[in-house]
Amino acid sequence: MSFFDAAFNIVVNAEGGYVNDPKDPGGETKYGISKRSYPQLDIANITLEQAKAIYLRDYWHELACELMPWEFALITFDCAVNQGVGVAKSISHATQNAEDFQAARALRYAALPTFVTYGKGWMRRLFHILKIAQVTPP
Repeated sequence: MSFFDAAFNIVVNAEGGYVNDPKDPGGETKYGISKRSYPQLDIANITLEQAKAIYLRDYWHELACELMPWEFALITFDCAVNQGVGVAKSISHATQNAEDFQAARALRYAALPTFVTYGKGWMRRLFHILKIAQVTPP
C-alpha cells in the first residue's frame, strides 16, 4: 500500500460520509469534499473513487506529500483536507515538528466561532491523526 493510499483511508474515515449541517461552515460535504470548494460537483452523489482522485490531485500532489516522511505527509494532508491547502502550507513553513504542527492547527481551530460546537471533535481528530502519523503505515 502506498503512503497516499494509507493516508487517504485514514483521512476519508475521519471525514466520514455525507453531511449537510447548516451550522457547519464547511457546508455540504461528502468524504471531506465540500460544495463550497467544488460548487460544480453533485456532492451528495460523489463516489469514493472521485473523492480519492480529488484528494490525490488537489491535496496530496499540491502539497508534495509524496516527498515528505510519513509523519509529515499524513498530518499535512489531513490539515489540507480539513482546514485548507493554504493553512497546511502556512503551518508547515512555520513549524519544525509534528507536535508543533498539530498545536498550530489546534490554535487555529480554537480561534473559530464554531469551536464551542465542534472543538472537541476537532481536538480528537488532531490527537488521533498524530498518533497514527507516529507509526509507519501498513
